[in-house]
Amino acid sequence: MAGTNKARLLHGSHKEKMTVNVPALSFEFFPPKTAEMEKKLWDAVLALSPLSPHFVSVTYGAGGTTRSRTHATVKRIAQETSLKPAAHLTCVGAAREEVAAVARGYWEVGVRHVVALRGDPPQGAAGGYAPHPGGYRYGCDLVAGLKRVADFEISVAAFPEKHPESASFEADIEYLRKKIDAGATRAITQYFFEPEYYFRLLERARSAGIAIPIVPGILPIANFAQMKKFSAMCGASIPLWLEEAFAGLDDNPEKQNEVAVRVASELCQKLLAGGATHLHFYTLNRADLTTAVCKNLR
Repeated sequence: MAGTNKARLLHGSHKEKMTVNVPALSFEFFPPKTAEMEKKLWDAVLALSPLSPHFVSVTYGAGGTTRSRTHATVKRIAQETSLKPAAHLTCVGAAREEVAAVARGYWEVGVRHVVALRGDPPQGAAGGYAPHPGGYRYGCDLVAGLKRVADFEISVAAFPEKHPESASFEADIEYLRKKIDAGATRAITQYFFEPEYYFRLLERARSAGIAIPIVPGILPIANFAQMKKFSAMCGASIPLWLEEAFAGLDDNPEKQNEVAVRVASELCQKLLAGGATHLHFYTLNRADLTTAVCKNLR
């Protein structure tokens, strides 16, 4: 079966006609660490702007690193473009007063949307995640705190394959409910590669009475080796057919890109055919792969 899946991908099954919706789009960027990376980020922002995204978000590094760059990037998008930025805020490494001050600063420059996450500890941190002594403990606490600052639109995380620290899928759904009760208005999923993972999450959520939009997160694979390392940390499984599709392509970036676009396009088509109406792309500050996938969809 795996060989059949690989052949299907490599021979362009994404070109088969499927009845799909025209989706809303949103894009995630990460803040630059150098002048060269800043140029790459803004090149990506400008290249993706014509796709009229519903919003664009800017993330943090692990442990809250790049926080100041995130703030600067979000404010620049708000002030210099027509895009609607969503700022990531996490519980890691910040007191409640600091989070509130940052949130007020965003509101003052016109940012009305926050992606509120518990966040990941710094790499190598002993004992894993630990809340800041004066900060918020969990994502639901952060959501509630942001709502006390201003009436933000708040997106939160959801996990098609369960958060790595959750005891069960049921516990994951219950925690999502707590974030909604605190004021969250949308959930965005961790990336995944099998559409049934998303549809199972959606079924569990709807059966539990959760009605907010749950937006599938899509990762066009810019670097397969890096994606494998990150997946090991975030709990996203890598199916055998995907391993086979990228096998032997380490020294062929053009072919890697071709396969990446085909894989993501096929996944998106299946999600849209199944009823999804919004796709959120983890761009890794690369416009080319995301643009190619969106062109296939439209």
